[in-house]
Amino acid sequence: PLVLTGGFKSEITIEELMKHLKGPDFPTGANIYNPEDIREVYLNGKGRILMRATTEIEEVKDRNRIVITEIPYQVNKSKLIIDIANLVKDKKVIGITDIRDESDRRGMRVVIELKRGTRAKSILNNLYKFTDLQCIFSANMVALVDNTPQICNLKVLLSEYTKHRQLVIVRRSQYELKAAKLRAHILEGLKIALDNLDEVIQTIRSSKDTDTARTNLMTKFGLSQIQAEAILDMQLRRLSALERQKIDDEYKQILANIEDLTALLLSPKKILNVISEELKILKETYADKRKTKIHGSLVQMSEEDLIPNNPILITVTKTGYVKRIPRENFRSQQRGGKGVNNNISKSEDEMAFIVAGNNHDDVLFFTNKGKVFQVKAYNIPEANRLSKGQAVINLINIEQGEKIKTIIPIPDLAESKGFLVLATRQGAIKKTEINRFAKIKVNGIIAIKLNTGDQLIDVKTTDGDDEIFMVSYKGKAIRFHENDARPMGRATKGVRGITLKPDDYVVCLETFPAKEDKPDDGRKKYFRDLLVVTEKGLGKRTPVSLFPLHKRASTGVKIAKLTPKTGNIAAAEVVVPAIEQCVISTKKGQVIKMPLKNIKQIGRNTQGVILMKCIGDDCISDMTCLVGDGTDESTEPVKTEN
Repeated sequence: PLVLTGGFKSEITIEELMKHLKGPDFPTGANIYNPEDIREVYLNGKGRILMRATTEIEEVKDRNRIVITEIPYQVNKSKLIIDIANLVKDKKVIGITDIRDESDRRGMRVVIELKRGTRAKSILNNLYKFTDLQCIFSANMVALVDNTPQICNLKVLLSEYTKHRQLVIVRRSQYELKAAKLRAHILEGLKIALDNLDEVIQTIRSSKDTDTARTNLMTKFGLSQIQAEAILDMQLRRLSALERQKIDDEYKQILANIEDLTALLLSPKKILNVISEELKILKETYADKRKTKIHGSLVQMSEEDLIPNNPILITVTKTGYVKRIPRENFRSQQRGGKGVNNNISKSEDEMAFIVAGNNHDDVLFFTNKGKVFQVKAYNIPEANRLSKGQAVINLINIEQGEKIKTIIPIPDLAESKGFLVLATRQGAIKKTEINRFAKIKVNGIIAIKLNTGDQLIDVKTTDGDDEIFMVSYKGKAIRFHENDARPMGRATKGVRGITLKPDDYVVCLETFPAKEDKPDDGRKKYFRDLLVVTEKGLGKRTPVSLFPLHKRASTGVKIAKLTPKTGNIAAAEVVVPAIEQCVISTKKGQVIKMPLKNIKQIGRNTQGVILMKCIGDDCISDMTCLVGDGTDESTEPVKTEN
């Protein structure tokens, strides 16, 4: 047990003390989370307390705003506003349009205006992450114990405070007792003078000066110098009967006060009672409601928890602008339409490719130099069809002259099984396990080593028992089993996948399950087709069974009948019945989305049908296919937007 001044002992525990002291109450209010942290501070004398500002989300017309009414203790409001503004400027937080300080004498109010359609909770979560709206208060309870600095737990701290208050009361009482005894001594002298008034007056009148009078009074009546001085200073009005009664009453009061002070100094228990009474007076005078609210454990929500896992399309332009678009922004059209504009980038920019995924996917960015970077899909800026998007260099640390060649959305990269198959422009191919890419550094890692003059052209996923299509610009295609390419590490060159002519190069790579290509009924509906689109917007579906299975490194077979009317091969993809739609984009940003059933199924040595009309010198740049739910029957044309 802790021994207090005067032998007082306290058996109370820190847990019992915490029933009365819930936690710190800061003058700026705000919120404390994780009460266990407070217990840790009170037990050990130091620790970290998690604090958050008090905020609310207000709905104003068709948009939201975040209002901050309380901030954590020791956080500077002006600096906080500047920090938020810098986050917006650096595009670390996107969706804030304005910040206003509306604080006045009634209290704090900082308003953060948001763009229309912005997820307020997601932005607030980012502000908690990047600013002092959420911060740690470092508690360090140091006190002088026997003149030595010492870290104190709650019990020791309260004990030392009590000892300090005891010392203050003792010293105060000693001072008051000394003053009371001095006053009693003077009053005793005045009483002697009043009792012998005539003699005192005669003594003073017979003295030649003040010093002589003082000496004569001290000698004749046995007074001290202080008493004699008080008698000489006494005014004549004090000689009245009423004033004499006041002196008697004051003397009795002083004696009682001396008795009380003496008893107090001799009793430590009475001193503790005085401390208690004085604290009650302080409470009655100054107590107000608690400002800082204490909450339970804070469940740290990641940004992913605040974002719905909706289907999206990710587009990348040739100059390196990337954006994420909700898939519902595109409606199905009939084949042969002009599509809708998906790009207001610089006039010289062109659409490079477009892929489908979901907001929670891990997106792998593969560059022409054989490197790979990783980004969460929801970290790619969301935009509408006509917006420019964000420069990919602000999203990943690519080098000067490095370009994104393909992106692969993977639902859960760490848990994914299977392989990534990488193809180069010169026809090389390499297969690597997906889990080799689970931990990607900020500056990227090597995905494939390249020969001089070669570059990475495409990447696809496989399950270990798939077949592979490699399609060339001049209309050649090779189909072989992936077992022909053994698994390799990341920093390797791979093997030859297709033999090309000097003026030809690989434009796309496709993988698909190695299953039989038999009709599922008697109506020539094959299990899968190879969907081919040419530069001039013609396309077709050709049964995969019409492409013979070869060994890798052969020259392949003809994929289509190419003419100046069709142009060369722009894109190709293997489709199955689950795929209901395809999205085709041009270099100038026109995009069309159409049902797959509208595309005719024909043989290999054919031109195909018009899927999209290219305006002027525009041509097809990329294509992606979408798995449907069987409910989208829309074939109604959509008005072209310029």
